[in-house]
Amino acid sequence: MSRLPFASRGPLPVPRANVPRTKAAGAALALGFLSLGAFSTTALAAPPQLQAPTEEDLQNSSASPGLFGFTNNLERSGYLLGDMWGLRPFLARNGITFALQETSEVLGNVTGGSRHGFDYDGLTQMSVQLDTKRAFGWSGGTFNASALQIHGRNLSADNLQSLQTASGIEADRATRLWELWYQQKFLEDDRADVKIGQQSLDQEFMVSQNALLFVNTMFGWPMVPSADLPGGGPAYPLSALGVRLRAKPTDGITVLAGLFNGSPTAISGGDSQRTNPSGTSFPTNGGGLAIAELQYAYPSLGTMLYADQPEPLSRTYRLGIWYDTERFADQRFDNLGRSLADPASTGMAQSHRGDYGIYGVVDQMLWVDNEEPDRSISIFGRVMGTPEVNRNLVTFSANLGFTFKEPILGRDDDTFGIGMGYAKVSGRAAGLDRDTQAFSGAYTPARSNETFVEATYQYEVAPWFQLQPDVQYVMNPGGGVANPTTANPVTGGQRIKNELVLGLRTNILF
Repeated sequence: MSRLPFASRGPLPVPRANVPRTKAAGAALALGFLSLGAFSTTALAAPPQLQAPTEEDLQNSSASPGLFGFTNNLERSGYLLGDMWGLRPFLARNGITFALQETSEVLGNVTGGSRHGFDYDGLTQMSVQLDTKRAFGWSGGTFNASALQIHGRNLSADNLQSLQTASGIEADRATRLWELWYQQKFLEDDRADVKIGQQSLDQEFMVSQNALLFVNTMFGWPMVPSADLPGGGPAYPLSALGVRLRAKPTDGITVLAGLFNGSPTAISGGDSQRTNPSGTSFPTNGGGLAIAELQYAYPSLGTMLYADQPEPLSRTYRLGIWYDTERFADQRFDNLGRSLADPASTGMAQSHRGDYGIYGVVDQMLWVDNEEPDRSISIFGRVMGTPEVNRNLVTFSANLGFTFKEPILGRDDDTFGIGMGYAKVSGRAAGLDRDTQAFSGAYTPARSNETFVEATYQYEVAPWFQLQPDVQYVMNPGGGVANPTTANPVTGGQRIKNELVLGLRTNILF
């Protein structure tokens, strides 16, 4: 039997206009009006994955004679504006590709939360890439620049007070530079490359391809680095200067390693997005953030399969570790060893040098329809933890779920999925809650953990346009934080009740 080269086919193709994994905007972790050592954190996640058009994309783009010629092929074109009256292929021949995508959504909670209601938020992503070989004959080089226009409001901050924010595109309203880097490939078959410049780590590290279908932030940039790293770490809508190396010692194994500025902002504390609203400060005054990830994928480019062999069940496994050399504040005690809730406290938290975490990610296809190869079921899982309990708000997080590609026969590009997220608040932070109650005499809930479940269906209206209804249910919001709208300064406050969140997202690729 002959063997055939297997073309690259990941566990589940990322929907073209998919999911902003994003940034969960400011999830204010209110301890309530009672907390003496009150703090807030901003949960950051990944943005929608936006890829510059490939040659195949350009070939499939519709020609558009006349001002409205692009409307002749809207049901099959990959872009709303087709070839943009010839501009897109003209630029591509000179090495320039660009992409523009709008993600808009309305999300609201009908039960639970600090209040009920719906919010609109949206994200416009712009990306430009320059292929140096096409542009001026330099082989293997790529320049990339991307920008964000963030609009609307953040439901999580307004109504939910959750740790794991409801949407991956939530962020402060702004127009900002996002990434700015140069990548150079080396060796035969592009076995290695290096990327230098302003980078957002959620684009390459800790990624579960199947999880990118979902709307909640934590299916992108995980909860542990979002809550614990300075400014939430270099992830949407922030980035940091650094260098990343990638090597493929074998077809199925990839090694990623990078060293970046320890904080994405020059000023620690406060709202990390407001300290650098345009994304152009390029801070270099922080410590260092080192990260490494080992990936195994099957099948991969170059994998040989028998011609009559059934569709392989693809899989990708990742194992990683990160270490940040910045200084981190203790979650409970001040610099004299007193509780931060103690009225005699200096109010200055103990300072600890360095922080680290380890993680694992699994994407595994369970079933593929041999009659309809696009029809498949896959599962995913990602766990991350840190033993540094005294300096971290969240010490463990997990995301699990499954996706069903083409759940309805004939709907090749639809995907249905159910996923969940879990975040464990550190015992040190919970100890501060208990101290707050002891010193104030008023009831203050001690935070413990937060769990949510999400069900979503991505319906492709056209290759450039998707609709995505979404349902989320959040249990123990904020880890059990007191409701700031009903709490009483004398008697204390009750936990925020579980939340039912409904929403609809749209993705449009221009």
